[in-house]
Amino acid sequence: MNKPFVYGMSVEGENFTDRELESKRLKLNFENGVNSILISPRRMGKTSLVKKVKSMIDDPNIKVVYMDIYKCRNEYDFYEKYASAIIQATSSKVEKMVESAKEFLMSVSPKIVYSPEPNTDFSLSLGLNFRANTPEDILDLPERIAKKRGFQIVVCIDEFQQIGEIPDTQTVQKTIRSVWQHHRHTSYCLFGSKQHLMTNLFYSRRMPFYQFGDMFFLKRIPTEKWVPFIAERFRHAGRHINEEQAEQICSTVENYSAYVQQLAWNVLAVTDDVVTEQAIREGVDATLAQVSPLFVEQTASLSAYQLNFLRAICRGYHDDFGKKEVASQFDFGSRSNLPKLKKALIERELIEHTETGYYIADPLFKLWFLREMI
Repeated sequence: MNKPFVYGMSVEGENFTDRELESKRLKLNFENGVNSILISPRRMGKTSLVKKVKSMIDDPNIKVVYMDIYKCRNEYDFYEKYASAIIQATSSKVEKMVESAKEFLMSVSPKIVYSPEPNTDFSLSLGLNFRANTPEDILDLPERIAKKRGFQIVVCIDEFQQIGEIPDTQTVQKTIRSVWQHHRHTSYCLFGSKQHLMTNLFYSRRMPFYQFGDMFFLKRIPTEKWVPFIAERFRHAGRHINEEQAEQICSTVENYSAYVQQLAWNVLAVTDDVVTEQAIREGVDATLAQVSPLFVEQTASLSAYQLNFLRAICRGYHDDFGKKEVASQFDFGSRSNLPKLKKALIERELIEHTETGYYIADPLFKLWFLREMI
């Protein structure tokens, strides 16, 4: 075992825990050509789940393509990334990639670019000619390859919310949907880290991707699943943590997957033999110190009214912000200013709106804010 706990990256192998039901359902979708949409708050393990299921596919006639489009700033960035990832994943050998690119795309100049970066052997640069290859041609690429090669393709796209951020997004989305909806040998798994943007893309009736596939909303892994996992990882590392302490780690970060692993690691790092309450406190302090620069940056540009709205939520107010009891403690500017405050903070992903009211979206941000801003 290399690392007892992993955070800040997708989790694989022994570091992956639970998600049995989600893994089974997603694998079934992959095998049967059903489109899948994964939505959840940040740090819940969407990427880890998709990569886990990808590794579970043992049918050689199913090719799973994974791509991350976070850096795509326009539709042409997306098409280049999309075509390159598909050619790479459906070519059996490196030397076959150039041949495949020329076979299925017009007027391209494919090149294999070897990378000095660790864990990255090479990438495929296509140099797409967008006059010779229309968006529809490029979007139809996996379907044409699947038909020609006689297999099924699953295209997994991480950070898919970027589609909603590119210029003329409605037109681009309509084009993508109009092509993908006719595919029979290719299915799609779309997921991303910005919940409110993903929700808008797939839950809004006015958006092209409304009801595009099987919707997953990843819930938090329950404490009873985390506790034995944490205890076992401590044991393998030569330390001991009791059940109540493992539960405390989970409750402190509200069972957010990445944060559970991060806090558990920080507690383990200050434990020589047996976990103590002091070790838990030091672990929390270390975790908050690691995320503090990000939170300082996120709050630096907030207005006094926005900060007061966050303070109100942290103090236990989650609705009826206009009532006298709340307004007497927190200055929101005016009652008419409340919708703007809510909208701005949701867009910044600092708060979330549920059936029972408004809450801080990130449990570590809440802990930090309570310490530093109240």
